[in-house]
Amino acid sequence: MKNVLVIGSTCVDVIIRVDHLPKTEENLHPESQRFTIGGCAYNVANILGRAGADMTFVTPVGRKGVFGPFVREKLAQLAFASMVDLPEAQNGCCYCFVEKTGERTFCSIHGAEYTFDPAWMAPYAGKTFDYGYVCGLEVEEHTGEALVSWLETAPIGTLLYAPGPRGVRVKRELNDRLFALHPMLHLNAGEAKAMSGCERLDDALRALHARTGNTVIATMGAGGVRCMEGGQLYTVAGEPAAQVIDTIGAGDSHAGATLLGLTRGLSLPGSLALANRVSAAVVATDGATLSDEDFARVVMGK
Repeated sequence: MKNVLVIGSTCVDVIIRVDHLPKTEENLHPESQRFTIGGCAYNVANILGRAGADMTFVTPVGRKGVFGPFVREKLAQLAFASMVDLPEAQNGCCYCFVEKTGERTFCSIHGAEYTFDPAWMAPYAGKTFDYGYVCGLEVEEHTGEALVSWLETAPIGTLLYAPGPRGVRVKRELNDRLFALHPMLHLNAGEAKAMSGCERLDDALRALHARTGNTVIATMGAGGVRCMEGGQLYTVAGEPAAQVIDTIGAGDSHAGATLLGLTRGLSLPGSLALANRVSAAVVATDGATLSDEDFARVVMGK
């Protein structure tokens, strides 16, 4: 089985359920609020780690503030998490406003979890990785240049880069340097159009492929995935969700399941089909984490 390096954030998702997003001066009573563990990199690592993949997860965790101790307690229960201990730092959170439709809106407070220091990788000196994962949120941060510099010489066969909705805010120079590493891109259709400047999705995929020289994956929700691989465009049909509770973590889980399929030796279309099934199950779940029963059924095929 091939191995994966995942670098990035673990934060607290504060899930707040509302009828609709408030307007200026409006006073709403949320239906509920709860804390749960989340973060883009964590959601990716959670799919890989729970499935027993050969995965290294490097995530910085502070000890101070409200959120760091919560994250630390949860990660300590997981065999696959390799916490970077930052005693003087605080972790942030993501306020997830979930409307009746299941759509979510994020307001994030970033802390130590989005930073990077090359010194954190010293324990893995001499190790090589078949795949790597990094999110645009880490690249956008003030330590993003250090992260990109490390990736430029990192022993990673294929990098999967997920720019995310704020990928257009990443400095052009850093995106150019990342694209020069020929990463696989994992985005949704809207993100692909925004990053490429193209109005049509297929044109966006072609433009991004021209910049990276590698596969571009664009998720389309229930419509499945549109992919450009080896210069060829194709669609992998979506998996209908039993219901839509919320879309938190659906894209991250899709990226994690895609990598999981590739580590298992599946073709890319086969990996994307698995990822479509996983993301359909995630949107039918409260939050980003599948229950043990659903994970066994959808991810492990039991």
